Amino acid sequence: MIVLDASAFLAFLFRESGYKKVSSHISESCLSTVNFSEVLGRFTRDGHATKVVAPKIMASAVRIIPFSIQEAMIAAELLPITKPLGFSLGDRACLALAINRKLPILTADQVWLNLSVGVDIISIRE
Repeated sequence: MIVLDASAFLAFLFRESGYKKVSSHISESCLSTVNFSEVLGRFTRDGHATKVVAPKIMASAVRIIPFSIQEAMIAAELLPITKPLGFSLGDRACLALAINRKLPILTADQVWLNLSVGVDIISIRE
């Protein structure tokens, strides 16, 4: 199993740079509900109804994992080391899911590669 950051999943959905790397892991991937909300927000911003988009994403191979209390605590504890890098709650939720389940992460955000949090962080872009 591998955790997708919203940026990686959006790159896959919109066929942006790095989408092939995500595609090769899509059948074994998961996404936090917080990041699912970020993805839906992008579609909403572009004028799409979440009632139409959400079921399509939920029917994909990506497993959507509810954001747990344990992960909320981990995300809060990550604030001091991630704030200087500009990480959002969604970013920290993704990290927390990976840390809690000891899984690697795929991301399109290069700044993530500056972190050392005990899980592998893999860039989808060269």
